[in-house]
Amino acid sequence: MKLMTTTALVASVVFGTSALADGHATLPLKELPDIAERDYWVPDEVNAEGKLEAMQAVVGGDAVTFSGTQDAPVQIALIYPSSDTSDFWARNYLAMTKRLDQLGIEYETTEFASRQIEHSLQTTYANQVVLDKDIYDYVIFGPSELAVQADNISKLAAETEDLTTYVWAFHTPLKDLEHQPAAWFDFSSAAGALTMCDYMIGRLGEGVTMAMNRGIPGITDNQRSGDFKACVEEKAGWTTVYEHYGEYQREGGFAGTSLILQSYPEATIIHNANTAMAMGSVEAQVSVGKEKEIFSTGWGGTGLELDAIRRGELDATPMRMGDDVGAATAEAIKADLEGRSDELPFVFLGRITVAHDQMSAEEIDALEQEAFRFSGVGALDR
Repeated sequence: MKLMTTTALVASVVFGTSALADGHATLPLKELPDIAERDYWVPDEVNAEGKLEAMQAVVGGDAVTFSGTQDAPVQIALIYPSSDTSDFWARNYLAMTKRLDQLGIEYETTEFASRQIEHSLQTTYANQVVLDKDIYDYVIFGPSELAVQADNISKLAAETEDLTTYVWAFHTPLKDLEHQPAAWFDFSSAAGALTMCDYMIGRLGEGVTMAMNRGIPGITDNQRSGDFKACVEEKAGWTTVYEHYGEYQREGGFAGTSLILQSYPEATIIHNANTAMAMGSVEAQVSVGKEKEIFSTGWGGTGLELDAIRRGELDATPMRMGDDVGAATAEAIKADLEGRSDELPFVFLGRITVAHDQMSAEEIDALEQEAFRFSGVGALDR
């Protein structure tokens, strides 16, 4: 039930045979070499040329006021694991609502919070939103785990006459969903790995020897660590002498780095797959006075990492513009209300750039301000 008095029709996306309801396209739009090996599509297979880049430019730019009129506030339901310790959900909620304010769109939100492990609670919430579909205009679903919540995503997305469904924190649309949501919003670890690869090769050149503190075997580490490793090895002939699985824990980064320093002194670079391991890694280096001899990387551009760069302990990190997901969702709502949903990418990816130790303090501060321009720099008061 859209309550806008614009001329637009809601352009939600419905898949039965992987074709958009309005007939614009059939997915995938193109096929990458390993498509048959996956049960999901990657962004390059489902995004029309130029749409992602155009949306990223909009999200990074100044707000342009909504051109329509409203009879009542937009009703937005949010189902997500915001009771967990990660501030991803809270920050992007703030980013979405503040961008909606800038756009001049009136809204009301209803939050259905859970923890990451409470899969069945999310099913209860999804059923409740479907029952109350005449109340809501949009539902934002942050799955506790993608495969577990696939049926709930499809169930919500099926209600296209009443609801427009967006998915947060995943960018790999499952091929076998009977009904696809209108859009997916996330950051891509694969894209970040390639951005980091290009930066590292440009700065350090060819034939470098490195070691790695990897996370937990799975898609995230395959992208953050595996894609980075493959890129630098193929493009610049780098050699990887050791890979330690630190399970994304600070202790794992410390233990892995201690072993690397003792047993693989030829490694001049240590690649860390998340903030916690990066902090453990630099701690291990500082404890033996090696922090100036090793080029260390982090992942994500968190406040802890930026502080380590400022101290000269961490050298570079792929930094997410953290508020992009929430801001992009607000822009998607605006486009939907204005009848421009066909301009949106099916999968939105937030921007990732590299923060590094050759930046001035002012440059790092500006990057941090941009990343958290809506939700604020520093820890959230939760």
